[in-house]
Amino acid sequence: MSRPIALITGASSGIGAVYADRLASRGYDLILVARDLDRLRTSANALAGKYAVAATPLSADLAKPEDLERVAQRIREDEAISFLVNSAGVAPSGTVLNSSEADLDRMVFLSVDVLHTLTVAAAKAFSARGGGGIVNLASVVALMPEKFNGSYAAAKSFVLTLAQSLASELDTKDVRIQAVMPGFTRTEIFERAGVDSSGIPAGMMMDVGHMVDAALAGFDMGEVVTIPSLSDDGLWTTLDAARHALAPHLSLEKPASRYMHEVAAE
Repeated sequence: MSRPIALITGASSGIGAVYADRLASRGYDLILVARDLDRLRTSANALAGKYAVAATPLSADLAKPEDLERVAQRIREDEAISFLVNSAGVAPSGTVLNSSEADLDRMVFLSVDVLHTLTVAAAKAFSARGGGGIVNLASVVALMPEKFNGSYAAAKSFVLTLAQSLASELDTKDVRIQAVMPGFTRTEIFERAGVDSSGIPAGMMMDVGHMVDAALAGFDMGEVVTIPSLSDDGLWTTLDAARHALAPHLSLEKPASRYMHEVAAE
C-alpha cells in the first residue's frame, strides 16, 4: 500500500524542516514546499535516505498568487495527501510604525492569506477523503498582542481563531486541525528579519526540535491549541472557559445597564 503524504510549507529550514524530519520518521512521504529549490533538493535527498520515504521538492514562492494556487491545487488533486503543515512565514523586524508597509503586507499575506487558502483547500479535500490532519503555526503573541508588532500578533490571532472555529466543523469529518503557539524558537527567522536574538534570555528560547516534538505530542493528544512551553494546562483551560462564559452576554436586544445613562442622554 502507498504511504500517506504530508505537505509542508517553509520546509527548507527551521520549524518546517523539523516537521519534515519528524513526519518522515512516522512513515509519511513528503512534499516539501519553499522557494529555495537547491536547498529543498538537499533536504529531500537526506530525508529519503534516512527514512526510506519519497520526498518531493516543490519550489514555490507562496507570496505569488500563481504559486500559491499551484500548491493549493496539488492539495486538492493528490488523493494521497492527508497531512498539511503551514509553517511558511516571516517575522517582523520592528514595530508597526517602524516597518515599511510593503514588509507588513507581505508578512500578513503569508501568515493569513496563504495559510487560509491552503487550510481551506486541505479541509475540503481531507473531508472528502475521509480524514487527515492540518497543523498551522501560530504564536503566543496572539495571547499578548500589546507586547509585540501588532500586525504580526493580529495575523497569528487569525491562525488561532481559524483553528478554534474549524475544529468544530471538522469534528464529524475525521479531520484534525491544530494551532501551534510557540514562544521564542531557535531558528533562522531572526536572522532573516534582521533581528539580533542574542538579547533574548536563554531561558525563553526553545530548541526547534523540542518545540516540534511537543507540538506533535499535543496533536497526538487531540489538542486544538498547543502551547509547547505551557506546563499548567489548567491556565489555558481557565482562559478558554472565561471566553465561553462571555457567550450569553455578547449579543442582546438592549445595551448593558452600565451604558444606559449615555444612551438616555442621547
